Amino acid sequence: MENFPKLILLFSGKRKSGKDFITDKLKDILGDQCEILKISAPIKEYFAKSLNLDLNLLMSEKPNKEEVRLEMIKWSEMKRSENPGCFCEITCNKAKPVEIWIVSDIRRKTDISWFYDTYQNKVKTIRISTDLDIREKRGFQFEKGIDDAESECDLDQYKNWDLDVTNNDSITCEKSIKEILELININIL
Repeated sequence: MENFPKLILLFSGKRKSGKDFITDKLKDILGDQCEILKISAPIKEYFAKSLNLDLNLLMSEKPNKEEVRLEMIKWSEMKRSENPGCFCEITCNKAKPVEIWIVSDIRRKTDISWFYDTYQNKVKTIRISTDLDIREKRGFQFEKGIDDAESECDLDQYKNWDLDVTNNDSITCEKSIKEILELININIL
């Protein structure tokens, strides 16, 4: 697996910015040469096991997930204090040996550092920006203790993105996907 992946795309953005929508579109375009990885998957998996919760509930967009989000964030912060890259490492260890990994949910500077330290020049960072009123139309509601926590805000001041794209509507989404494909030198659209 030393030669794989050849490229790692790290995506960051606020809740309801459309990270999953854009990364799913990229997966549709790139097909079997890529895999979508979620840093939140092992967090949710281990959290669900520790409290005997339904993992499918935590992986969904169902409202019940919001009831345990704050507790899950606190638990994951405790784990990260022991090893800042623990969830990145678990996620990558479970990944398929494909050419491109699309990591759809980077949330912290320590996540980005871990990927750069581990995979060096294979890493590209992409920030998805979406206007607040658009996020609210998509169902976002500010929650104190969640949306002002490190898990949502640590990358707000990060400036070293390889690409910063907008996802407010179908036009900006299509433009963003084209820019991402140009960043990785794939001319499909």
